[in-house]
Amino acid sequence: MTGGSFLRTACLTLLMGLGLFNAQAQDLTSIPTGKGLPVVVRAAVYYNEVASFGENEEQFEATTDLRLTWEDPRLRYPREEGLHGYKEWTMSAAEAEIAKLWMPKIRVVNRVGEPSYAVRRLRIYPDGRVETMTRTTAAYKTPVDVAKFPFDHQSLEIQIAVEEDIIENVDLDFSSQDVEFSRAAANAKLGGWTLGFVNLKRDIIKGWNGDRYATLTAALDVKRVAIGTLATIFIPLFASLLIPFFATWLNKVEDGEFAVDSFELANIIIGGLFAVIALSFTVSSSYPILAEGDNTVTRLIGLNYIALSVGLLITVGLYRYNIPKRIFGPYVQEQMFLFLMWAFPLVFIVSGIAFVFLAAV
Repeated sequence: MTGGSFLRTACLTLLMGLGLFNAQAQDLTSIPTGKGLPVVVRAAVYYNEVASFGENEEQFEATTDLRLTWEDPRLRYPREEGLHGYKEWTMSAAEAEIAKLWMPKIRVVNRVGEPSYAVRRLRIYPDGRVETMTRTTAAYKTPVDVAKFPFDHQSLEIQIAVEEDIIENVDLDFSSQDVEFSRAAANAKLGGWTLGFVNLKRDIIKGWNGDRYATLTAALDVKRVAIGTLATIFIPLFASLLIPFFATWLNKVEDGEFAVDSFELANIIIGGLFAVIALSFTVSSSYPILAEGDNTVTRLIGLNYIALSVGLLITVGLYRYNIPKRIFGPYVQEQMFLFLMWAFPLVFIVSGIAFVFLAAV
């Protein structure tokens, strides 16, 4: 072998060795920087099934598919190697392959406990695009606002966040394809509710020393079927609202004097008071969340108490002690009585209807 050929062979061997060394040294579990930072991870959530929603517990259980997509140029390969246009691994094979690659560290912020079912799928496309799909059955905490009850909409939220990597390194985002993917299954149902659209929203969580971490929330809108509560709650509330009106309607004036004794009418109002107390106790037992804030039900219960108080004042002041007659004479008392016969119920019935109408709109 001549000196020149020996040198060429040695250089070739050295270059091949260096190439092999670099290939072996390449760590695919490190963050991919081939397209710069941050690595944009696109997220979407598909609601396969909503098993339950406990508004009092502010919690729901669902089976969902969380899709995460990002690009890793180190994983590019010839297109003909993909059998269906991509390489795919499922279940245990997916977990084994995932262990070799960089994956964004994602946690589900509002998940309650561990999922009862979880399985992953991995796809890698020729251009280096990586897609993971995680199907999970779990319970989640979600905010509930019943101010518009029973015409309220609630959001069944799933919030994910990036752990360890600040937003300058890893960011969460979504595209039009992710918005299209994020929806409820056509056959998904939830008793007492109508399933609507899924909304995606980006946000950040602040950490130590001004660090920021990307978050994304998927929220399935559900609308309450109001007809079920109208019969069980609102009809009794409006019926109890009529009780103090009867104390006014059952009396009449004969020769300037009231025909019905005030004691009998006061008993009606006291009976109405116990009825409202029992009704409010029943509502708070069935819907504890309604007793915690301002909503249509608490307003109607409060309106009942005010109506009973006004009815008691009318019974005592007008029927028992004849205060207007003593101060202004019998004519003024009679006219006041005739006025209260329609004005008293009108004001409170219109107020009750207005509360329901404001909630409906």
